[in-house]
Amino acid sequence: MPNLSLLTSQIIDLVNQTAIACYPQIGKGNNHQADDVAVCAMRSGLNNMPINGTIVIGEGERDNAPMLYIGEKVGLGGIEVDIALDPLEGTTICANMTESSLVVIALATKNSNGGGFLHAPDVYMQKMAVGPGLPNNIINLDDSIENNLKNIALAKKCAVSDLTIMILDRPRHQQIISQIRQLNARIRLITDGDIAGVIACTNPIYGIDCYIGTGGAPEGVLAAAALQIVGGQMVGRLIFDNDQKQIDRAKKMGISDINKQYTANQMASGDIIFACAGVTDGYLLSGIKKVGNNFKVQSLALDSCNKKVINTTTQYLNDL
Repeated sequence: MPNLSLLTSQIIDLVNQTAIACYPQIGKGNNHQADDVAVCAMRSGLNNMPINGTIVIGEGERDNAPMLYIGEKVGLGGIEVDIALDPLEGTTICANMTESSLVVIALATKNSNGGGFLHAPDVYMQKMAVGPGLPNNIINLDDSIENNLKNIALAKKCAVSDLTIMILDRPRHQQIISQIRQLNARIRLITDGDIAGVIACTNPIYGIDCYIGTGGAPEGVLAAAALQIVGGQMVGRLIFDNDQKQIDRAKKMGISDINKQYTANQMASGDIIFACAGVTDGYLLSGIKKVGNNFKVQSLALDSCNKKVINTTTQYLNDL
């Protein structure tokens, strides 16, 4: 089995170069243009890598996404990999120059025990995540918010009121927010970017004890890939709202139980490399900085093969 770690430096360069391509779009108010340049840059980079890659989490289905669509083959040939990506998580964040827009990608190879990514349709996913060091199965979407937070607090030997919960600021989350307020826990609301939100649970420096909420299923799979490497737990359930067209589509993608509660290991497994680069400043990574004639990009790479976390800042000559 080829070692996926051999690609780590190229993957870091890929997310960095994609972030640089997004730089002219920061704060310009055009989220569609920002997404387009990110997609083009990432696709070009993937097609120059020594991989035989298949997009399993991408920009959508072929009819709706001309590039990086689900099922598209990329690469020069080489290591067989499944690819999950979000060329620009937070297109609106980038366009409005707000917090935590990222370039994100994960690659997985299959091993003797299987592996790869859940082929999740582009629907909503109910999610909950916590960091490492807690008892197994401490979170459960079928349990109440109150019981989940009490279990987390008990494991952390603190009061529920000491916990900080990260949630996307959306009208659909008002009931959850109200329940957490009644429990007197702290809430950190974010405008977008739930991949970064889930990853924030994994390191105490971010001060986040739990991520809760409903967001995109593709972003859920990408977040699960990161958690599989650095530790932590995540559960997710696809939401179809009785939409038969979406249900039929999911079944064609191999999802037999539409009510299943997935763990992180069921969403992402095998040998995995996850990488992201900051586009705008955020709690996870700093955004791109133009310093003289150079771009400075901060990136994070997680390598399951070598159990490595690579947090680096790289300078590139400005050739835009």
